[in-house]
Amino acid sequence: MNVGAWIGLGANLGDARAALRVAVRALAALPGTRVLRVSSLYRSAPVDAGGPDYLNAVAELDTPLAPLALLHALQSIEQAAGRERPYRNAPRTLDLDLLLHGDERLDSPELTVPHPRMGERAFVLLPLAELAPGLVRAEQLAAVTGQRIERVEQDWVGF
Repeated sequence: MNVGAWIGLGANLGDARAALRVAVRALAALPGTRVLRVSSLYRSAPVDAGGPDYLNAVAELDTPLAPLALLHALQSIEQAAGRERPYRNAPRTLDLDLLLHGDERLDSPELTVPHPRMGERAFVLLPLAELAPGLVRAEQLAAVTGQRIERVEQDWVGF
């Protein structure tokens, strides 16, 4: 049985736009998975990190993959894009976060769903609210108004 899953996408090294496009195509190629929608592309300042600005988006998936299987698939896509993890919140060629997986609630050493910090990050909340306003509360948006973020491109995926 398929469920709706929401994936946060980000990159701030190399050709970030191209990396995000490749990532969306890789998500669509996961077994039994369809990319239903992708938000506009946003530019945001790093949060709790240094480095150049990020490009961010959120994708809605329809997938049969269970949360851990989907997490492992996301990590494989990141590795294929050259993702390195030299330290926490390091700049990255690609970052894929499992934000929501249906109504699933999971808290394990490997994965927490819903994503534990999504409500603190404008680069997640704004693109998510663009696609699914009912998933983001007004007080969450108000709490991140001080974070620098701007929408830079609609229909950027190209498929």
